[in-house]
Amino acid sequence: MWCEPGSPALPASVQPEVCGLNAYLRNHGIAPTRVPSEDGRKAALYASVGPDCAGGVVLSGHTDVVPVVGQDWHSDPFVVREANGRLFGRGTCDMKGFDALALAAFVQASKRDLKRPLQIALSYDEETGMTGAPPMIDHMCAHGMTRAATVIVGEPSMLKVVTGHKGGFGYQVHVRGHEVHSSLMHEGVSAVMIAADLVHWANVMNAHSAAATPTETAAEFIPSYTTIHVGTINGGTAHNITARDCRFEIDFRVLPDENHDEWKALFQAEIARLQDRMRAVHPNTFIDAFQDFGVAGLAPETDGAAEALVRRLTGKNSSNVVSYLTEGGLFQGVGYSTVVCGPGDIAQAHQPNEYITLEQFRQGEAFMGRLVDALCE
Repeated sequence: MWCEPGSPALPASVQPEVCGLNAYLRNHGIAPTRVPSEDGRKAALYASVGPDCAGGVVLSGHTDVVPVVGQDWHSDPFVVREANGRLFGRGTCDMKGFDALALAAFVQASKRDLKRPLQIALSYDEETGMTGAPPMIDHMCAHGMTRAATVIVGEPSMLKVVTGHKGGFGYQVHVRGHEVHSSLMHEGVSAVMIAADLVHWANVMNAHSAAATPTETAAEFIPSYTTIHVGTINGGTAHNITARDCRFEIDFRVLPDENHDEWKALFQAEIARLQDRMRAVHPNTFIDAFQDFGVAGLAPETDGAAEALVRRLTGKNSSNVVSYLTEGGLFQGVGYSTVVCGPGDIAQAHQPNEYITLEQFRQGEAFMGRLVDALCE
């Protein structure tokens, strides 16, 4: 959301007058476009400066952060603290450092004699399923700016050129069992134990994938296979009752040369097999799997314009791939040439006492300066 931290949620109709980034850009004579969420409590934002012509560059970032609950922070996580050559704070690495640099460069570019446009696109809810980016990108394509040539997604890469990453999708799974006393468990269906069977299936699939010979594309990734992960699980009533309910979240991180639908079909087939076993004991049992996110991977491009541009700006000749997800695949999927390149180390993202080094921040600032200069050529 565009409000300052701690401010109340506001209707979309009043957000422009009181909320940060929109007002910041308008104060510099830039008219951004907001794309509200369905409930009007959040919004994505995009804008363009320079001539209305082809060949522009989009700086893509997200404005949300992960929670700090349960983490041992040594200072207020929502107030940036400088110490020992580092900037500490939630999101300084992922990826508010990039957002700040992009906004500063964007305002500076608005006062320069650009020959090609610079555009900025900031989404919401990237951390919880990337739900804010798709409607923003659709709006950019259908109603907004002239299509840019390239997109730079500023996720932390130590300013290395990242040309590929895995895609992913996830499910919220609800297993409904049938309660009986555990001494008569053959007459009941334990939702916890059925959920454990699905988790075991994930472990078996991971082991099978890890043992397979990787393709040329897969070999570039660490790990070099699609992974399946269960992060949370909750269920049961007591130790001596077969569990009526169990819920867990499962996510798949899929190599860019593999098909998401094929992995979904394997998962659904295992659900169907287990559900048949459950209903042989009691007909009212079930497994419900609700897909709560799906993100395309970023595939390395042949002679990609974005890769060529960022290599020139960074002076780096190597290409890299990563296993974390970004919004890059969404932009690439509608025809943008896309790379990931941003300051900071992904190892610091989401951690307590998250930080970006001042050296990386300054290198990011220099990168932005070179980009603006290039657009003036």
